[in-house]
Order: sequence, then structure tokens, then C-alpha cells
Amino acid sequence: MLASAACTAVPAPTRSGTPSGSGTSAGTEAPAPSASPTRSGPGTTGSPAAPRTPTPSPGERQLGWGPQQRDEDAARAAVAKMSVEQKAGQVLMPFFAGTDFAAQAATVERLHLGGSIVMGDNVPSSADGTVDTAAMAAGIGRLQKAVRADGRTWPAVIGVDQEGGMVARLRAPLTEWPAPMSYGAAGDDGLAAEAGTALASELAGLGFTADFAPDMDITAGPQDPTIGARAMSGSPDAAARLGVGFAEGMLAAGVLPSAKHFPGHGTVTVDSHENLPVQKATVEELRAKDWKPFQAAIDAGLPIIMTGHISVPALEPGVPASLSTASYATLRSMGFKGVAVTDALNMGAVQKQFPGESAAPRALAAGADLLLMPGDVAAAHAAVVSAVKAGTVPASRLDEAAQRVVTMMMWRARTPVAPGAAPGSGTALSQRVSAAAVTVLAGPCRGPIVPGRIRLAGGSELDRARFAKAAQAAGITLGSGPLVTLIGYEEPAAKADVVVALDAPWPLAGSAAPAKVALYGRSQEAFNVLAAVLAGKAPAPGKLPVGVGAHAPGTGC
Repeated sequence: MLASAACTAVPAPTRSGTPSGSGTSAGTEAPAPSASPTRSGPGTTGSPAAPRTPTPSPGERQLGWGPQQRDEDAARAAVAKMSVEQKAGQVLMPFFAGTDFAAQAATVERLHLGGSIVMGDNVPSSADGTVDTAAMAAGIGRLQKAVRADGRTWPAVIGVDQEGGMVARLRAPLTEWPAPMSYGAAGDDGLAAEAGTALASELAGLGFTADFAPDMDITAGPQDPTIGARAMSGSPDAAARLGVGFAEGMLAAGVLPSAKHFPGHGTVTVDSHENLPVQKATVEELRAKDWKPFQAAIDAGLPIIMTGHISVPALEPGVPASLSTASYATLRSMGFKGVAVTDALNMGAVQKQFPGESAAPRALAAGADLLLMPGDVAAAHAAVVSAVKAGTVPASRLDEAAQRVVTMMMWRARTPVAPGAAPGSGTALSQRVSAAAVTVLAGPCRGPIVPGRIRLAGGSELDRARFAKAAQAAGITLGSGPLVTLIGYEEPAAKADVVVALDAPWPLAGSAAPAKVALYGRSQEAFNVLAAVLAGKAPAPGKLPVGVGAHAPGTGC
């Protein structure tokens, strides 16, 4: 996206990346009792035979994406009792304006909605500007109550875009995480999984049931206008391993991850928030690169894949993958059995070609199961209902989509998970991630990079304040001496004694400096790591996960 990120103060926010409910499912079966060990017979040594493995009940059959047969059976029975209007609601996941959760709850109840996404302007603030976590949890609880008023025994899909780095709806007191590219620089699958669990645990503590993360796109480099440091790596194999590890960590915390944005947004040069990108690669080329992380996600049984607004002429020319029958058929042919969710339907790539809410029934007919952020959810709901009643969307397609969403949430409701973590509990781990990722492209790998006194330029006011705090702790004084320049998101190359890239590392390629550092983050913890490295008090073990000018992937100390 930057299709999953901060919303702007407009009536219909897009998912732009610039700066738990409870329930029980029906049909749950107790596991079959374990068979008793057989007694030894004549001619044996007298030792008891090994116990036989209990035969799973039919309801415990795994479906290949998390839920079991009992979840699907219960969902089928529940959906069979629904009206067309109720089924249409199950496949819609809208946004809303402001912090009036009661009004949104009324909309959820009236339209029988499957859930809601929480955007930046929905997050209640305390007097000091931090997230009012009590009000946030109460708001989500109000939305969950609305779905129970409809007689549902499964929770709503309450989602958020919380990737880390620039795409994070919820800030302090929740843990601030560095950009996902940090995991590629650290090259530690276990660390990515640990971070996924920690990030999701704080969301679960507020009641969220889903997070539209991780980003499993392969970034093509500086010509990629949308993904950048949201990608974990430029290597398909590394992105696959790290993305699956992060997602499995999220699942361990009880939050549903979403692998995005199939068929891959990182190797196109147009931002789908504005216009329709065209992916010109062949199917064979896509399977060898962009689709590798998604195939890994499918093989790992991840429950949700998000489709992007990207045209793939090799599949269906001129049509966004999110609305393309051929795209969904390809995804299913790769073995995906879970919920396919569209990227936000109010983005430019869709709205310019499919005005009004015509995209909602078209995406559903093509194969989408969950329709994210239509511009007007009531109009989208009416469009879906009308299309089904007119026969332009087969009733069986709506049934299939609603059943998948309900199956997923019944499974989510009955899966035991650890209690949610307190806001900010991942702070030390966030610093560990940055410490493992920080990369020196040029300059000394040992000892101080700067003396005890420096000048500072670049970055935002908050960046400089955080650096100053970290520098003081590391014994570095600001005022005179060598110049350290911070380069933020989409800022040009710089000339200094030390240049530090805070987000994606590509601006370092054109920068003129004897020392160049890639940090991949702007949290206080990332700046703590940077100051320690500059002072020679900590190593810089990270390796470039992408090429930066003449520096090949893998460059670093």
C-alpha cells in the first residue's frame, strides 16, 4: 500500500503509509479418548506395546489454514440461517471517521458487518497526546458488543495497520517498533518471530483480533514508491522466512496476521493510492520472485492474504488484482484456502476505474472474501445485496465468502492464547531489534565513529530530540565538531562527516560522507542504538538486506 498506514484528515481516509473479542463456536467436539495400551501376548518379552495414537474425530480434521472441520461445519450452519443482508455484512470491513465508537457500533449492528478497521483518526488520545488505551479498549469492546446483538457467537474482525516503522496507527504508550526492513538487516528469523509475538500481544491486550501485517513484498529499491523499508528484504527467500516467522509470532499472541500485497507491490513503480500500477513480469518471473513469500505464507497455513490494486497483464490486463478473477484463481491454485481480503477499496487505483461502490460486488464476484474500506459502507452493502439478488454475483459466492470469514473467527474465538501484554512491554525487544539491524556501510567497524562532541542536522524535530537524549546517555555532546546528518523518509542525499539513513537506506548511495550508517528506524530505542554505535560503545552487526548504490546486499561490518 503505502497501503497500510496513517490516515489523513479527510472524510474518507485511504490506507496511506506516510507519516479481543470473545465468543464460542458451535459444533465444538471433544477429542476422542486415548486408546488403552495393548497387553503383551504369548511369545512377547512381556513389555507393554506403545500406546496407539488416538484417531482424531472428523471435526478435528485440519483445513490447512488454521481452522478445523468443526469450525467450517459450524460456520456453514450459521451462514445458512442468514439473510442475504446479513451475509453481505459479514464480508464488509469498513473504516469510520473520528472516535465515536458508539455510532460505528450502530452501523455494525444495522448492516450486520463482519468488523471494522481502526485508522489513525479513530485512536483516542490522552491529555498528553499519547494513546488513551482504556478508551481504545472500551471502543473495541463496544464494537464487539454490536456483533453479539446480531446473535453471533463469534467475534468481529477488528483490525489495524501496525507494521512498525512508518506504518503504525498506535504510538506511545505502546511499543514503537523500527521499520520491518530491520528484520532483514538483522537476518534473524527467531528475532522476527519474537517481535511479531510482542507487537501482537499489545494489540491483543486492547481487543484487536487482526493486524494487516506483515508486508511480504519484495522491494525493487529506490524506484519503489510505496513499500520501501516496509519490506523485510530484497531477497525473496529472506522475505519469505522472515515474514512467515513474524506472522507465526503474531498468531501465537492470538492476532490474525495478513500477508500482503499479492501479487507483490514492491517491484512496481506506481503508488496504488493514486493510480493503477502495472506489473509487466511473466507468471514464471513472478513465481521465481514476487510470489515466493506468498507461497511460503500459504505453505505455512497463514489465515489471510491481502490482494493489492496491481494490474498483471499476464493474468488479466487492465484489472486490479484485487478485482481480478484470474488473480484469485491463481492464489487458490497456489494452495491458499484462507480468507482473501482486498486492499482498501477507496484507493485511487480502484476508485478511478470503478467509481461509487461498484468495486465491492466486482471484487466479491472475482473471489475476494473480505472487502476492506469501501468509501461508503452502506452503499457497498446495498450494492452487494442488489448484485446477489440480480444474479450478477452468484449467491453461492457470497455464501462461500461469508463462510470463510465466519470459519476464521470461530477458530479465532476458541483458540486459547496468552493474555494480552501491557502497552510498552516490548520496548527492550524493540531496542534489541535495532541493535541487531544497524548497519555501517562506510567508516570504522570498531571504536568510535565520532569524537565526544558533534554537530547535528537533518531529520525532524522529534528525530533530533531523540538523538540528543540518546547522545547524552552515550557521552556525546552536541554543539561543535564533526557534522552528523539524519536523512528521513524520501529526503535527498546529504553531505556530512556522518550520514545516517533513518528509514530505507537508499539515500546513502548519493551521500558524500566518510561514514554512512543505515538505522531502519526512528524510535527512541533506535536512536539509543545509533548513539552507542557512534560512540564506539556497541557494534553494528547488521547487513544490508537490499542493494544501495555500489554496496551489494550483505554489505556491513
